[in-house]
Amino acid sequence: MAGHDHLSLCLCDLIRLLWSLLLPCFCLCLVLTGLLFLMVVGIRAWLQSNKKSRQAQDGRPAVAFFHPYCNAGGGGERVLWCAIRALQNRYQDVDFVIYTGDQGVTDEQIVDGARRRFNIRLPRPVRFVFLKHRLLVEASLYPHFTLLGQSIGSLFLGWEALTTFTPDLYIDSMGYAFTLPVFRYLGGCRVGSYVHYPTISTDMLNLVRERNPRFNNADYITNNPLLSAVKVIYYCAFALLYGLAGSCSDVVMVNSTWTLGHILALWRAPNRTSVVYPPCDVQAFLDVPLDEEEEQKGERKCHSLVSVAQFRPEKDHQLQIRAFRKLLDKKGAEPGGRESVKLMLIGGCRNQEDEDRVLMLRGLCQELGVADRVEFKLNIPFEDLKKELVEATIGLHTMWNEHFGIGVVECMAAGTVILAHKSGGPKLDIVVPHDGGATGFLADDEDSYAEAMERILNLTASARLDIRRRARQSVTRFSDHEFEASFLAAVEPLMGTLER
Repeated sequence: MAGHDHLSLCLCDLIRLLWSLLLPCFCLCLVLTGLLFLMVVGIRAWLQSNKKSRQAQDGRPAVAFFHPYCNAGGGGERVLWCAIRALQNRYQDVDFVIYTGDQGVTDEQIVDGARRRFNIRLPRPVRFVFLKHRLLVEASLYPHFTLLGQSIGSLFLGWEALTTFTPDLYIDSMGYAFTLPVFRYLGGCRVGSYVHYPTISTDMLNLVRERNPRFNNADYITNNPLLSAVKVIYYCAFALLYGLAGSCSDVVMVNSTWTLGHILALWRAPNRTSVVYPPCDVQAFLDVPLDEEEEQKGERKCHSLVSVAQFRPEKDHQLQIRAFRKLLDKKGAEPGGRESVKLMLIGGCRNQEDEDRVLMLRGLCQELGVADRVEFKLNIPFEDLKKELVEATIGLHTMWNEHFGIGVVECMAAGTVILAHKSGGPKLDIVVPHDGGATGFLADDEDSYAEAMERILNLTASARLDIRRRARQSVTRFSDHEFEASFLAAVEPLMGTLER
C-alpha cells in the first residue's frame, strides 16, 4: 500500500514538473499566435486601405494576373493574352493588370511582342507592374530542393506584387500556387488559377520511388536507396503543402485531362475545377488551304520535319536530333535519301540558360554529323512560324507527359502529319482518332520515333492527305473562340463578385 502511495506521489510530481515546463511554452505559443493574428489583421487592413484608395481614384475594380514571364513567348503566354482579350471584350469597366518580372522592356514592347508572336491585339491598354525580384523563382538559384526553393521564392515575389498593387481579383496564370493564400488571406482578394502543369505530380513521385532517372532525378539519388527514400518523403511533404495552397483558389482551371487528374488528386476541389483547353491559333493555319495537288502528285522534293517548342530541358530536343540521325541512317541507302529530309527546330529562348542549351544542341548536331541537315530558328515572328509549318511534312513533339501541347495542335492545323510523345495531353486529348481514322502518330523513344518518321515519309500521298484532313477537322475544338467561351464561363463566378 505504501509503495502504491509512493508511486502516486511520483506521478503527481512528474505531472507538476511537466506542467510547469509546458505552461510557459503554451503561453508563449498563445502570445505568438496572437501577435501573428494581429500582424495579419494589420497587414490586411493596410492593404485593404490601399485598395480602397485606388478604387476611390478611378472607381473601377481591378483584375490582376500573376505571370512573371509574360514576355517569354510560350504557350502559357498565349493563354494569358487570350484570357485578357476575352475579359476586356466582355467587361468594359474593369481594369486589367499583369505582374511581370521582365526588365529592360516597356509596356508597349511587351504588347507588341504578343501581337507579333501570337497575332493577338488587345482592345485597350493593360497595366504592367514590374517586379524586381523574379530571380527568387529561378530554378538556377536552388541547385537542391528546387521545388521548395522556388515555391518559397514565389511567396516573396507574390508579397512584392501584392504590396505594390492590391487588386480586387487575383489570377495566377503561371502555376505559382503558393501565391494564392498570400493574396486571399493577406490581400483579401478573390483568387483564381489556371494550371498548365502541376508543380508536383504522382508521376514524379513514382519516378523517385522506382529510382528512375529523369530531368529532376539525379543519378546519385537514383543509385542510393536512402537518398531516394528521403526524396520520396520530401516530395510527399511538398505535395501536401502544394495541395493546401492550391485549395485556396476559388476557381481552378486546368488545361487538359492529364492535368485535371493530378490537380483533383492534390487540390481536392472537384466542384471548383474545370478543364479549359488552351487557345490555339488554329484559324490562322486553317485559312491556308492544303496543297492537295502537290501532295497527290507526290511532287515534294524535300520533306521537312518541324519542331515547335521552347528550348527547355523537358522538351527533349536531344531525342529529336538523335531520332533524326537514326532516320537518316535508315534512308541513307536510298538514292537521294539524306538530301530529301531536313529537321527544323523552332522555339523561344527565355534567358541565357536557354541560349546555352541551344549551343549544346548545335554541338550535338556536329557530333552526330547532322549539322548540315538541322536548322535552328529562334524567337521568330508568327508569320515565319506559319510559313514553316505549312510547308512541313511532319510536325515533331518529344516532351514526356506534356501537360497539353499547343505546338502539337498548331502542327495539325497547319497540315503537317503530327508525331508526338505517347503520353500526357497529346495522347489523351489531341492525337486521338477522329471520324473513324487516325489524326497522327505517337512514339516514346529514339527507335520508335525514327520508325514512325520513316513510316510517315513512306505513306502514299493520298494516305498522308487523309490524315492531314482529319487532323485539321479535329483541332477546331481548340480554337480561340472555344477557349474564350470556356474561360469566361469558368471565371464568371469570380467576375460577378467585383463591385462596379
